[in-house]
Parts: sequence; C-alpha cells; structure tokens
Amino acid sequence: MLFIILIITSFYFIFNLLLIAVWKELKAKHKVFPSDKDTKLTVIIPVRNEESNILQLLQDLNQQNYPAENFEVIVANDGSTDNTENIVLAFQEEAKYSLKILNLLNDASTSPKKRAIQKSIEISSGELLITTDGDCTVSPNWLSSIQQLYKSKHAKLISSPVTFTEKHSLWNTIQIIEFASLIGSGACAMYLQKPNMCNGANLAYTREVFEEVNGFAGNENVASGDDEFLMHKIAQKYPEKVFFNPDFDAIVRTESQADLAHFYQQRRRWASKWKHYDNWQVTALAIFIFLVNLSVLAAYCLINGYFGIGILFLKFTAEFFFLYAVIKFLGYKSKVIYIPIVQIIYPFYVVFFGLLAQGKGYSWKGRRLE
Repeated sequence: MLFIILIITSFYFIFNLLLIAVWKELKAKHKVFPSDKDTKLTVIIPVRNEESNILQLLQDLNQQNYPAENFEVIVANDGSTDNTENIVLAFQEEAKYSLKILNLLNDASTSPKKRAIQKSIEISSGELLITTDGDCTVSPNWLSSIQQLYKSKHAKLISSPVTFTEKHSLWNTIQIIEFASLIGSGACAMYLQKPNMCNGANLAYTREVFEEVNGFAGNENVASGDDEFLMHKIAQKYPEKVFFNPDFDAIVRTESQADLAHFYQQRRRWASKWKHYDNWQVTALAIFIFLVNLSVLAAYCLINGYFGIGILFLKFTAEFFFLYAVIKFLGYKSKVIYIPIVQIIYPFYVVFFGLLAQGKGYSWKGRRLE
C-alpha cells in the first residue's frame, strides 16, 4: 500500500512539472494579429435573480473597446422573482449596443441554463457567441481580446480565464487559489489538445460549430455542463481549433461564494456532471486526482514518519510553483503566501466532493435540480 501511495504521488509530482512547462509555453507562444473589429458578436447572459449584479456588467459592456454596432447583448431572464428585468429594461436607453431581454417562464426545465442559452441563440444574429454570467465583471478590452484570438486562429471555441472578485477575506482568498488550479490545468489541457474543463462564465464558440455538433443535444437532462459537454463535442471534431485565451484583458471576475452552504451547493453542482462524461481520458484524470488526494490524506496519518513527509513534499512542491504561476497571471500575486493553507485542506475537499458526486440533486438559484 505504501508503495502504491508513493507511485501515485510521484506521478502527480511529474504531472505538475509538466503543467508548469506547458503553462510557460502556452504564455510564451500566445500571439494574435491585429485585425478589423468587424465580427458580429452576441453576448449571452443567462440570469436568475441578479438585481445586485447585472447593472455593473451592463455598464462594463458599455465601456468596451469594440464597435457597439458590431455586438449585441441578450439577457436571458430565467424566471427571476426580483428586480432584474426592470433593471435591464431601464438600461436599454443608456446602452450603446443592442440590448435585448428574453423572458423565460419559471418552469420545471431539467436544465434551465442550457434552455436559456439555446433560446438566446435562436434570436441572436452574431457569428461568434460569447457567454458569461450576471454576477460577472469584464475589462474594456474583453470582447476585443476574444475576437482577435478568434480571427487569428480561426477558432471554433475559446475558453478565457475566470477568477473571483477580491474581497480581502481569507475565505475569498482560499476560493481564488482553489479555482486557479482548475483554470490553469484546464488551460494546459487545451493547449495539449486534450481539453477537459472550461467555464461558461467566459466561453465563446461560433454559431456554425454550435449547430454542427447539434448544440446541447445528448445531455439535455443534465442540469449542469452547458460549457464542458459542448466543449467536448466540439473538441472531438476540431481538437486543434479549441483554444485557451491567456490574455489578462480577457479575464472575467465573478463573485465567490459567501459561505460554506453556498460553496457546498456550487461544488456539488459542478461535481454532478463528472459521472456523465463519455471521454475516458477526462474520467481517468478525475480518478487520478481523487487518488492523489486520497493518498495525501493517508500521508497525514503518517506525518511523524519520513514516508509521510516525503509524500507531502512530492504533493506540495511542484504544485506550489504551478499555482504561483497561475495566480500571478490572474493578478493576485500577493495571495501566494496563502497557497500552503489551501494545499493542506484541498485533499479533504477533493475526496469529499469526489464521493459526493455519486449522489443526486442540489439546490441552485432557488431551484432543486438533479
């Protein structure tokens, strides 16, 4: 058993060294060529009860360094019971771009977010579709950054970075660091043409490829996965045309979870789609990460021995430097000193939610979903 733990952790050490090398190469080789900002873009924002956040995003979109006549924004109002709709309607007079609101009934859809995006696409006119969330903020060069990569690489799908808005609290910092590991590893997988994860808060794909792969067909009954299942379908046909955008201007910042209860429901929602993956490589990677962190929990029990210390050294060293690189890119270099705290508690989190993913159901946005 000890030998198996050592082998698993050693492979993880090598895995992180590979991630460091790939991240460095990804950043170094990222190059786009200036082009006319003439692509018609559609920004799709599925929302439910976002009265506290939606105005800031709409204002950010008003400040884009992209011709207002070349992009439209569709807010898909998914049965909001607060003042979201009125805020959007009131902003239509101020918006420099075409701003539409699509009101959806608060029905019993098994996948409300997929429905909201699908219905938005049906009334959209953009060549490139870009999705984000109602609680996000974006930089003035957000649309330009995505469009320039699209034109330079003839991309079919672009995943851009997402992080959490800084709140100057330890709980917020822990979430920023934990989420950075997902963004960084997902970026490296895309660069190697083996994409495994992305985030719908900052995702772009062409209308043409969405229709070609038949959109969300095949996983309509899974509430989550509007982003990753679609990415897997596109990558299966065009692995060389799926890109991560390592541009600081492309970063979307979203709200971290306010407390453990909301964090639990969010991560349970994310974990719920793991068992629906039909790509063996993605499944194998998830199992590997689970076993690595299970091995670390075993090492905690052996902390007084050289073996336990060695296992923790293998787990934490290369991982630390990879996280450092990603967090620095996201603009949170000052938070690097908190990485060891996250590394210590992360194995408990991974094992817990890995086991929890085998169950069903979670609450999200006031709904009970399966």
